Amino acid sequence: MSGEDVPELNTGRAHSARVYDYLLGGKDNYAADRAAAEAALRVFPNARAAARANREFMHRAVRAVTELGVRQFLDIGTGIPTSPNLHQVAQGIDPACRVVYVDNDPIVLAHAAALMTSVPGGRTAYVQADAKDPGAVLAAPEVQATLDLDQPVALSLIAILHFIDDDEVAAGMVRGILEHLAPGSFLILTHATPDIAPEAISGSLAAYRSAGIRGRLRSRDELERLFLGGLDVLEPGIVVPQRWRAGAVEIGGLNDTDIPVYAAVARRA
Repeated sequence: MSGEDVPELNTGRAHSARVYDYLLGGKDNYAADRAAAEAALRVFPNARAAARANREFMHRAVRAVTELGVRQFLDIGTGIPTSPNLHQVAQGIDPACRVVYVDNDPIVLAHAAALMTSVPGGRTAYVQADAKDPGAVLAAPEVQATLDLDQPVALSLIAILHFIDDDEVAAGMVRGILEHLAPGSFLILTHATPDIAPEAISGSLAAYRSAGIRGRLRSRDELERLFLGGLDVLEPGIVVPQRWRAGAVEIGGLNDTDIPVYAAVARRA
């Protein structure tokens, strides 16, 4: 990628990837990101727990689809690297797994080397792109060189779709990628919802919007209609992330009403 293709790093405005990094206890964030996160925490004290629950769900979901035979992953909205990253989880099961990460924040690009530490036999790559243009993502040389789209791919969309406030754009992004993936491919997603703790999550969304981060909460019905229609949703279905194939130890005392997020894994027939 040429330097002129890389968006300018604006440290004076909050970015969802850097706010998420702060909530996870990372250090790759700026004052604007920390202010947005703290504003969200004041109305949604479980925001840190939600970030961890999202992350732990991703680990379990990646293990699950890898055990079902998938060896390729397209992770959109990657965020700032936090170990273990997706490729580390997948390649821990099979070193031959291949992973492409996609994000549009220049600070993620600056840390992309941490995402390309593939074990021998596997491969990882990074694409700096806007996922709202699925054609450009799939045509990226890094995707073409790393993934075989004639074989199943797991598309990972963790805590990213609720930052696309236009339903048509969000659904078009998901469809625009899934329709080019082979049968047997998977969709892994989490999404904030007003169905659970509506006052807290609505207040958190308002804090994000005040910081210039757009977003949209969606109900379970909307997730089914916009993103999961025509797909086979794996058991246990659409649930809060800490309940997706997690034992009591992993849940860590969280109740179903603590995290206003839905998680799901679905297969394309």
